Amino acid sequence: MIGFIRFADNLSAWFGKGFAWLIVLMAVGTGYEVVVRYVFNSPTAWALDVSFIMYGTLFMMGGAYTLSRGGHVRGDFLYRLWQPRNQAKVDLALYILFFFPGVTALIFTGWKYAARSWSYGEVSVNSPAGVPIYQFKTVLVAAGLLLFIQGMAQVCRCLLAMRTNEWLPADEDVFETEDLLMKKAAEAEKDAHP
Repeated sequence: MIGFIRFADNLSAWFGKGFAWLIVLMAVGTGYEVVVRYVFNSPTAWALDVSFIMYGTLFMMGGAYTLSRGGHVRGDFLYRLWQPRNQAKVDLALYILFFFPGVTALIFTGWKYAARSWSYGEVSVNSPAGVPIYQFKTVLVAAGLLLFIQGMAQVCRCLLAMRTNEWLPADEDVFETEDLLMKKAAEAEKDAHP
């Protein structure tokens, strides 16, 4: 079970970090558009569509990575006070009742939209450039599959937590700035008062 959890976490991290580079492409594309629009008075017809496509792809393909690191928004004002065993029971019920039906619907509906889009070579209607979007509709299916795999890993985490009353943590590869600053402050405080 732990092997599958690590596999899913690593798979989600690989895709999440890989697609995170779209931020750089978006910045370059937006910078290019600003220069040609305001310096050369020659705006492009494709910049808006491409930025939407890249942002949507980044958002969708980062979902499983965010789930693996516990980064999705949750209302945990009561949840955080519970023992891990009870948290896991609630999480497991929510995964079964809401997460998997929603992700399964995303996969099957995304497949339908992507197949239809590929069949007629769909292009964007938002600009005269006719930017092709059929390949990006496939992202719905890919993101759904990644979320499904990561959801199975989260269910395994719940089962482990129900058994051991401890959460199996994900590898920490990204740290919040405020956490780093608090850690530094605690170390400085410790060094100041030995």
